[in-house]
Amino acid sequence: MKRFTIALMTGLFFMACNQPTTDSVDDGVIETPRDGVFIHITHDHNDPHRVLMPLQMASVMASDKDVLIYLDIDAVNLVTRDAEDIAYEHFTPLKENLSNLIAMGVDIYACPSCMKIAGIEAEDLMEGVKVAEKERFFDFTAGNIISLTY
Repeated sequence: MKRFTIALMTGLFFMACNQPTTDSVDDGVIETPRDGVFIHITHDHNDPHRVLMPLQMASVMASDKDVLIYLDIDAVNLVTRDAEDIAYEHFTPLKENLSNLIAMGVDIYACPSCMKIAGIEAEDLMEGVKVAEKERFFDFTAGNIISLTY
């Protein structure tokens, strides 16, 4: 019985390891889905390093990963049309970085509850920034998701 169990477990293991990672097949080549990076930013102008570092990470990751940026708490103040720009050390300034990320197809979302507390309406958000929807957190990538919080 012990040998049967070991053989069964070994067979199941190899079957699981040999499963395709995606249903996307093009010319007989199986493509693996891109992994995703969920970047969570909570600070605003009061801590430029904690704002610009995650945006730099998003820029680096977006070249070959799906990226979603979620801003809540004080960070919703960064993405209004009249928000002050931030420049710090060797980082790309805030507004330029956000514009570049949006052009790269990175989704940027602001927390609706935090916006309400800050007195920010959806129409106050800069172009390309959206009000967060919980389902989007789960469907922005087909691969694994890692989360970075700043």
